[in-house]
Amino acid sequence: MSGSVILFYILSAIVLVFAAISVLSRKIFRAAICLLTSLVGIAGIYLLWDMDFIAAIQIIIYVGGIVVLIIFSIFLTHRASENLPKQLISKRIRSMLIALTGFLFTVWVILGAQFVPIVTTTSGSLSIKEIGVEILNYSKNGYLLPFEAISFLLLAALVGSIVIAIKHKNIK
Repeated sequence: MSGSVILFYILSAIVLVFAAISVLSRKIFRAAICLLTSLVGIAGIYLLWDMDFIAAIQIIIYVGGIVVLIIFSIFLTHRASENLPKQLISKRIRSMLIALTGFLFTVWVILGAQFVPIVTTTSGSLSIKEIGVEILNYSKNGYLLPFEAISFLLLAALVGSIVIAIKHKNIK
């Protein structure tokens, strides 16, 4: 095994372990820090694959933006040291079934997809302008729809965190 394969396995283990701790931890601040570590590990995998731009975007948007927003919202609601409430076993089972269904659906879609090899005519790396044109292209191979879906997901997370913060403030 080469060094890059070993490094990939190490980074993958870090990402998976800290993602699991982030989901399973009852301490909200610890979960946010584990999420941060997992996202930095994903950026490390991108760097290992020579995807410097994607790694930089991962660090800037997810680590620098989303996780910092989560940590600020934890501190602003004064709940950094609190434990998350224990969930009922029925909710846990229902959540696991939904997650398993989503995972199986994702595997089914991936196995049923007809992947077309990408043929590039340019040598070397693309410029940032070319990457932007490819990402925001709305043709069959463009990524405009997933790009917009992610923006709606981030907006929903922001609105949800505001609603939770306001709800807890009104209860007190």
